[in-house]
Amino acid sequence: LQNMKMVPVPEKAYGTFFEGDCYIILHTKRTSRGTAVDLHYWIGKDSSQDEQGAAALYVTQLDSALRGNPVQHREVQGHESETFQSYFRNGIIYKKGGVASGFKHVETNMYNIKRLLHVKGKKHVSATEVALSWDSFNKGDVFLLDLGKVLIQWNGPNCSLAEKSRGLALARSIRDSERGGRAQIGIIDNEKDSPDLMQIMTMVLGERRGELHDAIPDTKADELQKANVRLYHVYEKDNDLVVQEVATRPLTQDLLQHEDCYILDQGGFKIYVWRGKASSLEEKKAAFTRAVGFIQAKGYPSSTNIEVINDGAESAMFKQLFQRWTEKDETQGLGKVYATGKIAKVEQVKFDTTQLHARPELAAEQRMVDDASGEIEVWRIEDLQMQPVDPKTYGQFYGGDCYLVLYTYLRSGRPHYVLYMWQGRHASVDEITACALNAIELDKRHGDEAVQVRVTMGKEPTHFLAIFKGKLVIYEGGTSRGQKNTPEPAIRLFQVRGTDEMNTKATEVPARASSLNSNDVFLLATSQVCYLWCGKGCSGDEREMAKVVADIVSKRDKHTILEGQEPADFWEALGGKAPYASEKRFQEQVTHYQPRLFECSNQTGRFIMTEVVGFCQEDLDEDDVMLLDTWEEIFLWIGKASNTYERNEAIASAKEYLKTHPAGRDLATPIILVKQGYEPLNFTGWFNAWDPYKWSDGKSYEEMKNSLGDVSAMSEIKVDLNNISLNKRTPSSTSLAGSGVTSSSPEYKSHLNHSDSNSFSNSSNYNSSSPSLVPNGEGIYSREVLMNRTVDELPEGVDPTKKEYYLSDADFHDIFGKSKEEFYQMPKWKQQNEKKQYGLF
Repeated sequence: LQNMKMVPVPEKAYGTFFEGDCYIILHTKRTSRGTAVDLHYWIGKDSSQDEQGAAALYVTQLDSALRGNPVQHREVQGHESETFQSYFRNGIIYKKGGVASGFKHVETNMYNIKRLLHVKGKKHVSATEVALSWDSFNKGDVFLLDLGKVLIQWNGPNCSLAEKSRGLALARSIRDSERGGRAQIGIIDNEKDSPDLMQIMTMVLGERRGELHDAIPDTKADELQKANVRLYHVYEKDNDLVVQEVATRPLTQDLLQHEDCYILDQGGFKIYVWRGKASSLEEKKAAFTRAVGFIQAKGYPSSTNIEVINDGAESAMFKQLFQRWTEKDETQGLGKVYATGKIAKVEQVKFDTTQLHARPELAAEQRMVDDASGEIEVWRIEDLQMQPVDPKTYGQFYGGDCYLVLYTYLRSGRPHYVLYMWQGRHASVDEITACALNAIELDKRHGDEAVQVRVTMGKEPTHFLAIFKGKLVIYEGGTSRGQKNTPEPAIRLFQVRGTDEMNTKATEVPARASSLNSNDVFLLATSQVCYLWCGKGCSGDEREMAKVVADIVSKRDKHTILEGQEPADFWEALGGKAPYASEKRFQEQVTHYQPRLFECSNQTGRFIMTEVVGFCQEDLDEDDVMLLDTWEEIFLWIGKASNTYERNEAIASAKEYLKTHPAGRDLATPIILVKQGYEPLNFTGWFNAWDPYKWSDGKSYEEMKNSLGDVSAMSEIKVDLNNISLNKRTPSSTSLAGSGVTSSSPEYKSHLNHSDSNSFSNSSNYNSSSPSLVPNGEGIYSREVLMNRTVDELPEGVDPTKKEYYLSDADFHDIFGKSKEEFYQMPKWKQQNEKKQYGLF
């Protein structure tokens, strides 16, 4: 909120929040029963009461505009719900200040930065900007010292492997999204092993005096607290508001009457407000106010999470607090129900780009920027450069590659762009970084106007599916390059999901019988024939879409076979018959119960669970014990690197979970212990496109760390500490690298004084005058001094409108690919474009 108005946040800044501001987040998700919409308003700890009130008001107005479909959430900084945190997979960053203080949101390629981030959390990470001082540190958390062109991750001696991994994921995210892949990351796991990195830490933070603070325990609710649910009836009586307790656990759905509003108090951990369809408009409008009043009356912290839900649009979190929750139009057995009414009509609306601006709720419900009828261009990253992909193969993605997909559509007569960065599961770190760098260049070519969307393999958003018109095929490995190292497998199996051109994709799965699932259609491509295997639970629409995809994955004859009527050749191609997810009970669960995944911990003596919302196989951490609740069964997944205590206590944890579940669960519910790498079918069936080989090539923390190079030694890291005051010396630009690293500019080296060729650890040799500001000719400066620099950062006497003029002839030709004479003969607008492209504008 800016001046009490809603102002869009640039997509690059998603996940970064100013502590002095309030934000509104709209999230839409396609589900089996239609579209789920969540509206959150986020309150920064330093935001004003006026802003908080305005945010609540806007959320109420948006709720009305979206016809009462959204679930509304009040989120307070540091106490966000699991649902909110799940939107920001790499973590949330809290920044000091706000709009009023003139702070700006994330800008790519900004290096004039000096901050310390305190990183907390294992599953859901948050990073808070703290004072640049050793006093901010403690032994149990991760800290990121961000100096623009270098990020130093300091891991507390008592922090876990998961916390280190999440900290590194956040550091990489900052490097790739905020710095365009152009920052170095250094890691301190043990201070004694990283003297050079510690040298920089000391220069920025001063000498450390005294002991570090002890670890700060996480303040999380235990399961006993979450189990204490109470339902209150809220109504008006003689102009007074009456809050009357109705029931405690186990709650039943019939307690909720459509004419009234209710408050459900989950032990002070979370407050739900349920608004009946037939309740008055005044009651609905007062929902948040009443919930806040309830919190105050109960003496709960003001940070308590609030969720406001409407009759008929309840969240999964709310429904699981009741013993049984029956949906309208629910049916038993195989098959799927297509609810009639509003949701079905929205599904069938033909998108009209002229209508989307006038009807934003349509775009919101569908997560669609337009009707997906725009133009597509696709490039593959090859030798770290962009190579155009043959339009005949658009929609085919290989897990060993990275791709850039530029989608162009017209709105109000002018082009708009969406730039997708699709990252294959088996692509190299270099390719992923190159993908981000090339995306920046491509964005620049289109006037920095593109919406950039990072797409990880298997997590393709709705619009991405739609632009390929039902012809999206994801190959597990391999590459689409001309020179293929390994031949394509003779037998391939694809799982097809989707009912129309807007939502269909085919994902390659292991070619064995155990990969099958009665819910879906599978394509089995062999050298002689392509089988379309139709599971008992699939629909006619799904079969039709599978036929479209079949023509892409195989040029052979197509044979449609129904589950239970397979020829011998079919099973032979899959290596023989084997059990697969096909039980009727399994089908019912898939249709009606939303499984939930949790990370378990009871090391603190209290049983703590952290939910992973919108989970996938990637969320199963090797150093964790995870609990998958499918209602009929409880699975405990034991990671290879999980600690002995948690492994030994796993069964006790599952029993505790059942005993303390708010819905009053059956204590005889089967508990199934699953070991990493040996998962049974009834476990893997809950994950889309399960990869049995993931554990053999999934990157551990040490592997991720090693992929950064020798991060402990300064001799391998080139640091540009531009505009950073170190021990009261302010060099504008210098190399902190040892003799093992040379600059990319030959002129840069020629004017270094002798002190810079020594290791930085010899601080007495450090010269406070910046060597790179000494011209290496008449009025000539190195590229490091000129590129991506603001007016204030330029050497004295340099004309900011002609930065390129001060480059040496060799550097100029290296950057622009032409001589200065050729450059200045070009039209002025073309010169400006090229200068923008290379950070010299």
